[in-house]
Amino acid sequence: MTLISDATTTSTTMPAPTTGDTGPDSASDFDMFLTMLTAQIRNQDPLEPMDSADYAVQLATFSGVEQQVKTNDALAALAAGMNAGGLSDIAGWVGREARAPMPALFDGAAIPLDLKTQVGADAGELVVTDATGREVGRHAVSAGAQSLDWAGVGADGYTLPDGSYGFELVSLADGEEIGRAVVETYGRVREVRLGEAGPMLVIEGGGEVASGAVTALREAL
Repeated sequence: MTLISDATTTSTTMPAPTTGDTGPDSASDFDMFLTMLTAQIRNQDPLEPMDSADYAVQLATFSGVEQQVKTNDALAALAAGMNAGGLSDIAGWVGREARAPMPALFDGAAIPLDLKTQVGADAGELVVTDATGREVGRHAVSAGAQSLDWAGVGADGYTLPDGSYGFELVSLADGEEIGRAVVETYGRVREVRLGEAGPMLVIEGGGEVASGAVTALREAL
């Protein structure tokens, strides 16, 4: 007499899940493994039960998967704590001025810029863009390191309206461009927030810059 159906007569050892995955699907893989193991034990052929050694291996695998899920959860909690700690470390930057390769807020006062063309350049150009990325000015500069005050004058010779402006220094050799770099400017830090890549600084005027891009910090002038 047949005791169980053909669908439940298999006693083949269930493949062990991969335990090296540390992604968000690890917990669901663990639940699926537990469900499959329970179903296999419930439906095994009582006349040919699972070999005890195979059963021990699967229990060991079950324990390993459980520990993997717990480890992943612990690592995620640790990473969140480290990010929060980094956020609190730079909270004191709020109200100070940070320098980074970013646009500057023009309010009618001249913006001081430090420029340095690339090695091999014999001239340079300072390219100015508005908040939309549109070029609004281009000024010839000499090669080498220098400082200048940008007075907010556009290509037409008139003063530009208040707003956020970006600066790029183009290095030239024999009239050909050999390099281009975003000019670093100072901006007052209004807020510190946690982004996907770590702490981000919200600069006066609405711009954002990663804290790791900051090269200098000073008290607000």
